[in-house]
Amino acid sequence: MAQIFHRSLNTVARASIFGAVLAVILATIIAYGIQTSPYATQAGVFRDQPVPFSHEHHVTGLGIDCRYCHTSVTQSPFAGLPPTKVCMTCHSQLWTNASLLSPVRQSWQTDTPIQWTRVNSLPGYVYFNHSIHVAKGVGCATCHGRVDKMPLTYQAQSLQMRWCLDCHRNPEPNLRPREEIFNMNYQPPPDQEKLGHELAERYHLRDTQSLTNCSTCHR
Repeated sequence: MAQIFHRSLNTVARASIFGAVLAVILATIIAYGIQTSPYATQAGVFRDQPVPFSHEHHVTGLGIDCRYCHTSVTQSPFAGLPPTKVCMTCHSQLWTNASLLSPVRQSWQTDTPIQWTRVNSLPGYVYFNHSIHVAKGVGCATCHGRVDKMPLTYQAQSLQMRWCLDCHRNPEPNLRPREEIFNMNYQPPPDQEKLGHELAERYHLRDTQSLTNCSTCHR
């Protein structure tokens, strides 16, 4: 029987198959890199705000507690944004003519809320409750990073499902005593493994199966 294709084409065929497999692997790696990059997650990206609010100045410089502005964080699914009257508690007396605070004064005079740009945003199909995480011993900095060191606020974590599940599967490394939730300078002790285990027992977090149930976050 006559040979239709030259033997050298066998090498070409093998190279083509290898190249196709390599192309699929490279495409997967590139897609994964894009999906986990700040381009997709927005982690580390500063957002323009109507007022350049500095957490570093207000928290570290002035010692203002998180709950002074985010009043509903311990009782509500939402941390809450401070109404303009909270800002004016101080700024009716301090920096009253500062140009960068003109949106605050205008908001106060017109009784119109300031339109802040959301920094930490989850999809609409994700249910998240701040008060539950606070009650279970998860500190602000665990998810939001060291906001006390942020002159301008940015999203510290990817907030992707994989990141959430890593904690839900093993919450113990991220647990701290409830009295330390709002302490930005808190450092895990050398025996965090032991402490985390004790806190997981105390805060009823040993059942990680329920924490990873789809309905926990998707309702």
